[in-house]
Amino acid sequence: MGLIDISQALSPDTVVWPGDTPFSQEWVMTMKEGASCNVSTVRMSLHCGTHADAPFHFRDDGARSEEIALEVFMGPCEVVQVRGEAEVSAEDLAHLDLEHTERILFRTRRPCTATFWRDDFTCIGLAAARRLAESSVRLIGIDTASVDAMTSKTLEAHHIMSAAGLVWLENLDLSEVPPGRYELIALPLKILGADACPVRAVLRELT
Repeated sequence: MGLIDISQALSPDTVVWPGDTPFSQEWVMTMKEGASCNVSTVRMSLHCGTHADAPFHFRDDGARSEEIALEVFMGPCEVVQVRGEAEVSAEDLAHLDLEHTERILFRTRRPCTATFWRDDFTCIGLAAARRLAESSVRLIGIDTASVDAMTSKTLEAHHIMSAAGLVWLENLDLSEVPPGRYELIALPLKILGADACPVRAVLRELT
């Protein structure tokens, strides 16, 4: 079975949260200049491109990236088309069996792509966040830059879901993925003490 890459590409053109550190790549050795190999150095925010937030991102006492169990990032998942534009609502969850679904990826109508930023991106509504927190869901993903609205200062959806043990992926690329059931593989890098971590997220179609 083929894999569907749902990761944003990283390059100097990749958009980041306003004021955050963009992606840059510096070549420190190149074969064309006589070196025996090509070697580059990368600088970027850990929230650049497709990544997994860690609770330490929004709580000083929260778990760091390496403390999140790896198994949550692998397994069956449901890709859901969000009906509204402003937020994922509780109604978007109504048709799902949330007691037997561990991973949900939300394909929204206002995504942030690798090269296009929008302030009015779709977020997770508080009613949906509470419903998810009460369920058996362990991971969610979204194709925008945050589970909370850009204007939020309290990050309520972050706190509601994290308190229930949920983790999430942000900046997914679900533009070519029809709603349905898949297998998710989205392992984060092992960066000690991190507030977030880049992932290479892929889906495998289920037969």
